[in-house]
Amino acid sequence: MRGDRQDDEAFDEIAEADDKYRAPALSKGLDILEYLASEAGGKTQAEIAKTLGRTTSEIFRMLLVLRKRGYVHLSDEDDRYNLTTKLFEIAHRHPPVRRLTSIAGEAMQKLANRINQSMHMAILHSGKVLVIAQVDCSDNNITAVRLGAQISLYDTSSGRVLAAWMDKDTLAGLLADAGPGTDGRQADFVRDLPAVRTSGYAQNESFTIAGVTNIAAPVRDISGRVVAAITIPFVRRLSGTNTASVDEAREALVAMAANISQRLGAGATHES
Repeated sequence: MRGDRQDDEAFDEIAEADDKYRAPALSKGLDILEYLASEAGGKTQAEIAKTLGRTTSEIFRMLLVLRKRGYVHLSDEDDRYNLTTKLFEIAHRHPPVRRLTSIAGEAMQKLANRINQSMHMAILHSGKVLVIAQVDCSDNNITAVRLGAQISLYDTSSGRVLAAWMDKDTLAGLLADAGPGTDGRQADFVRDLPAVRTSGYAQNESFTIAGVTNIAAPVRDISGRVVAAITIPFVRRLSGTNTASVDEAREALVAMAANISQRLGAGATHES
């Protein structure tokens, strides 16, 4: 703990002496990556420069390096720059994410096949819900969430599970990162959390697609902290084999999430 405080103090000192420790080239590169991450259609060099308040020559040099390193791609058709998947691939090399997906992936696929429903795993990232794993069932008709998608916290059952067991200060920080939302979404979100804590899962009619019921269960690490949520966007099938009810799907999901948590060390006891 003392080491953490020393690191925080050192960071504060650097932040206060910003002029001394600035890295302009790095800042420009990060500005470009963050901007393109929110632009699905890509942007031209001139558009990037205008939005970021930079000259086109500055942006050109940064884009040249980012292209060479494989972070952005230049379309030959319309001269627009888009992010590649490299950042996503790097994120998955991070040990906690890699461990989560490696442990959960096979179990998720087996359950998806058994109950004939697709599902995905998500974590929190910058006040949003980030999908880090997604599996499809074998049915011809599926409802799936794109791998790597970043979704508004308030529009997800996953977000409710990820937030439900947070302490007051941590939850306040998450809500600040997520922003106020619209149409009372933040208030609805906060109001749902006690029920999620009591039941141990979240179940809501989809906030974005009619006819879909989202069911989410928590995945915990060795400390007992909720580190991920696994969600089934449940669709009621009218025909075919392996048709499970929403209650059967929920029970199976909660049991699977608990098993994955155990494999991550949750609930382990340590003798002194």
